[in-house]
Amino acid sequence: MHPTINLEEINACILVPTYNNDKTLKRVVEEILSLVPANRVIVVNDGSTDQTAEILKNFKEVTVLHNESNQGKGFSLRKGFRFAHEKGFQYAITIDSDGQHYPQDIQLLVEQVRLNDGNVIMGSRNMEQAGVPGKSSFGNKFSNFWFKVETWITLPDTQTGFRAYPLDPISKMRLFTTKFELEIEVIVRLAWRGVGFTPVPIRVKYDPEERVSHFRPARDFFRISVLNTVLFILAIVWYYPKKFFSIKTWDAIKKEAVKPEETNVRKASSLAFGVFMGIV
Repeated sequence: MHPTINLEEINACILVPTYNNDKTLKRVVEEILSLVPANRVIVVNDGSTDQTAEILKNFKEVTVLHNESNQGKGFSLRKGFRFAHEKGFQYAITIDSDGQHYPQDIQLLVEQVRLNDGNVIMGSRNMEQAGVPGKSSFGNKFSNFWFKVETWITLPDTQTGFRAYPLDPISKMRLFTTKFELEIEVIVRLAWRGVGFTPVPIRVKYDPEERVSHFRPARDFFRISVLNTVLFILAIVWYYPKKFFSIKTWDAIKKEAVKPEETNVRKASSLAFGVFMGIV
């Protein structure tokens, strides 16, 4: 079957991190290969102990990277980002191997990259639909709240694994986390670098018969909470002041201050009130 999605135009690859998802991996990779060329597909096997390695041997044209042991999704994503950037790709579209995503929706992300080049494209799931696990819905709301606090940006789904990442700004960052929390760290730090975000609705399915989730609520929520604590402190001492004292902010203040039709007293009162409300 000939590929139907043009990744060359945006110079993108498909990045699939996987760990012990042998129930769904073969189908997911086959569906991806029916849509895009095999030389643009990268699978990172995170030390799987099931039949993953044997399944991947059947996809000889796909690039497969192996971790010697299970290191975590974040570690695998970082490895995939480095490899893709070294190969000259400008974008990496990530998709989970547990079968929850529809590979056909890759086209939706590609279209948004064309319209919003340089942005992170976030595939946004409908977390209110039937069948969505309670821990996923709660975790997403929790994550959305802290992302907004840390970046002043509102997104509907900050825990989605279906994303299109611009690789150049990521290559300039030293990422630290290695588990699920990497997907929070990377978008917060990209936001701090001025990278834009574009959400796009995608389909999602949760089949309890085949889906295997390796998210451990207690341990992983703790790790994510620690990360958010660190990011919030950094936002207070670095990002907030930087944003407030940015050129755009001072240009806006100057524009308000020089209105010729207003008296100096009115200008001063307006600015003082604006500063006070900003602090509040």
